[in-house]
Amino acid sequence: MGLLRIMMPPKFQLLAVMAFGVAMLFIENQIQKLEESRAKLERTMARHEVREVEQRRTRDGLRDSPALPEIEDLIIIYNRVPKTASTSFTNIAYDLCGKNRFHVLHINTTKNNPVMSLQDQMRFVRNVTSWREMKPGFYHGHVAYLDFTKFGVKGKPVYINIVRDPIERLVSYYYFLRFGDDYRPGLRRRKQGDKKTFDECMSSGGTDCAPEKLWLQIPFFCGHYSECWNVGSRWALEQAKYNLVNEYLLVGVTEELEDFIMMLEAALPRFFRGATELYRTGKKSHLRKTSEKKPPTKESISKLQQSHIWKMENEFYEFALEQFQFVRAHSVREKDGELYLLAQNFFYEKIYPKVN
Repeated sequence: MGLLRIMMPPKFQLLAVMAFGVAMLFIENQIQKLEESRAKLERTMARHEVREVEQRRTRDGLRDSPALPEIEDLIIIYNRVPKTASTSFTNIAYDLCGKNRFHVLHINTTKNNPVMSLQDQMRFVRNVTSWREMKPGFYHGHVAYLDFTKFGVKGKPVYINIVRDPIERLVSYYYFLRFGDDYRPGLRRRKQGDKKTFDECMSSGGTDCAPEKLWLQIPFFCGHYSECWNVGSRWALEQAKYNLVNEYLLVGVTEELEDFIMMLEAALPRFFRGATELYRTGKKSHLRKTSEKKPPTKESISKLQQSHIWKMENEFYEFALEQFQFVRAHSVREKDGELYLLAQNFFYEKIYPKVN
């Protein structure tokens, strides 16, 4: 374009610039159409795969098959919170599923909406509990906690999750929407082209860095109740805490991901045998890194911390961290800078009646 400005009269320069702009808009539009077509194709292929499995199930008469052994009937649901190292952790499951003989399924909701319709809730619960071909199964997706006991099904899945410092999570998500990451660097993100830093967003009162955007981890754990999604709800916070300690086997923290993986391997070796070693040595341990991320200033952090929304989200994070550290303290010991799992610390005795 610099050469064009030198060689061409001003009138033609303007026309050339306009033509270039139109061409760029056309290219961006075509890219968007291609991405939409790819997403539709992926959904069609997924539906086809499901139909094939269900047809085989009906043909082979698996509905009348004997019950699966308990360990083979196990379902894990990881309702992952965005930007908490969820991709790094999920890829460990994908790497292990062939070796450890379990299935991994991504719950792909339209526009990543974490709240399902009532009919989709029923479909999902029925699928998960009755889809024998996918057991044992590891389901993951950006979906709010769902209480299976409300739907009249036998058995409940094992829930796990990871949480992160709320401000660090928000900053990471802010830059992710603009610059993407090194996992799929060519994918166009929703806010691509916006070069404004997080601090500049805070200074101008932008919506993407507003305290309301912190409200995410609480509703993800609170679930599918309307009050969960009322920003700043004390009821939602208490319900999220209740679910964390009563409905989740283990909730880790991004900052101590290796310890989380180690404890999962000890508790659920059917799924996670070899996970700790894979995390330590594998190439995918830190697979997704947000690009162009700049740490916020102390002023921006202080401004967010004055919000009652941050105080509630941080209270939940601190609650989760304390619970995780409590579980860890009773599961592992540190020696020479390394963590070691505790051996079984109980046994049975005085067993009656005596067997001859």
